[in-house]
Amino acid sequence: MQNNQFSRRNFLKSTIAASTVGVTAGIPLLNSCTPQNKQSTKTIQVPQLLNRAPDGKKIKAGLVGCGGRGTGAAIDFLNSGSDLEIVALGDVFEDKMNACREILKKDKGVEIPDDKCFIGFDSYEKVLDSGIDVILLCTPPHFRPAHVEAAVNARKHIFMEKPIAVDPVGARKVLAAAKRSKSLGLNIVSGTIRRSQKDYIMTREKVLNGEIGDITGAHIIRNGGALWHIKKRPEWTDMEYMLRNWVNFCWLSGDHIAEQFIHEVDVMNWYMEKYPIKASGWGGRQRRVTGDQYDHFSIDFLYDNGMRTHCAARQIDGCTNSKVEHISCSNGYADASGRLYDLKGELIWEYQWPGEGEKDSEWEVTNPFVQEHINLVTAIRTGENINDSEEQVYSTLTTIMGRMAAYTGKDITWEELMNSDLYLGPKVYVMGKVDNVVEEIPLAGV
Repeated sequence: MQNNQFSRRNFLKSTIAASTVGVTAGIPLLNSCTPQNKQSTKTIQVPQLLNRAPDGKKIKAGLVGCGGRGTGAAIDFLNSGSDLEIVALGDVFEDKMNACREILKKDKGVEIPDDKCFIGFDSYEKVLDSGIDVILLCTPPHFRPAHVEAAVNARKHIFMEKPIAVDPVGARKVLAAAKRSKSLGLNIVSGTIRRSQKDYIMTREKVLNGEIGDITGAHIIRNGGALWHIKKRPEWTDMEYMLRNWVNFCWLSGDHIAEQFIHEVDVMNWYMEKYPIKASGWGGRQRRVTGDQYDHFSIDFLYDNGMRTHCAARQIDGCTNSKVEHISCSNGYADASGRLYDLKGELIWEYQWPGEGEKDSEWEVTNPFVQEHINLVTAIRTGENINDSEEQVYSTLTTIMGRMAAYTGKDITWEELMNSDLYLGPKVYVMGKVDNVVEEIPLAGV
């Protein structure tokens, strides 16, 4: 992954290019749904948030996964307040770690000593044991379940990138750890960026407070170009090749419906305050040149009240790009990024961004990637716990259910998903042959 510390795919390549106003990523859904699909009846209120974490005790963090996103997360953490330190690094590749160390030294004056730099598949255990308070989990998603479980067992606060798993087995492991983390009073913030954007949270507040009636459905699209890929070098083992090319292998990334489209699916879940009971879908591969994933998906989700939502995503160069987060309501519809319309299609409200150098009455313009860490550090220092881990498990599971439906060509129910024994990837990690992985493209109906 490219080493651009402030670019989570260049601010997802589809969101507003201007500065964004900080809204918490760590605060769970207000009046959030449960797996039993309880419907909210309370008024949604936007909490007061900070543009910088309050001063307090020194907090030490360790980073696991030193690629571009991990390096960016480390710098975002350091930029979120005072007396914050990155003290340990873990990765499977020394070149990735060295690049991260160089950026931290150049950009933040932070030097990580050799004895706090750990290489190998077990490096996360050594980082957890290095005297840290917080762990930043930014490896390919396949490894997230084991890392989250270990971090909770070690009673560390967590920032975990999305998605949190690539299969139902891993998602259930994170769900168990998430529930335990809450009983231990741990703070967990996930990397679903839309919950850190004020235009999104203000629009949701208005919709859930009934300003355009009841939600009746949603239409969610994310169309963009192909992501990067890496050709295999003769000296690389299969494992090294797959790890370096991880966004193109389902066992490592979950396919792009989970690894990238989760941002938009999470917005849908955030609004719906319930999870679909069934997915029907299709997809395929036209232009992807490496790995075993699809490059387009189209999924229909059914809910327990008969409501339906549609989600579609594409990663193909040379096509029209678009991001649509259309929330249908009985008296109008919403663009989740900051607009409300009536049933005639006339604009009735639009979020107004502060001008350059201006402040609004409650928030300053804040980098949303930094905002995630502001929320985490604030919670640690104030004792006002935040933990969005369960919400992110269910958003990840929603994308996995859609992927399973597209791969198989069969309807997949939530019950089948939650009882599935599907596990992707090897059980033993060595830099050699990758057991339990066959590099072939899924064929629906087979």
